[in-house]
Amino acid sequence: MQTIFIMVKCELGQSYHVADRAILGVEQVSEVYSISGQYDLMMKCYLADGDDIGHFVTEKVQTLAGVKDTFTLITFKAFS
Repeated sequence: MQTIFIMVKCELGQSYHVADRAILGVEQVSEVYSISGQYDLMMKCYLADGDDIGHFVTEKVQTLAGVKDTFTLITFKAFS
């Protein structure tokens, strides 16, 4: 299992709608947070080992209505 975080910039006034669409429509999205700064949302996603991250981001997240831009962080190890 690979964990990635995707920061999402939304069209004006669309943050809540994008968050709802991501949680309801994208199985790999486990959590969505509203954040401050250049981006509006941060999504925590779990992908199966071997899944193509680029295809996931471009086909599942960037195509959500109201998404303007994304920035993806790939994780290596979780410390808990």
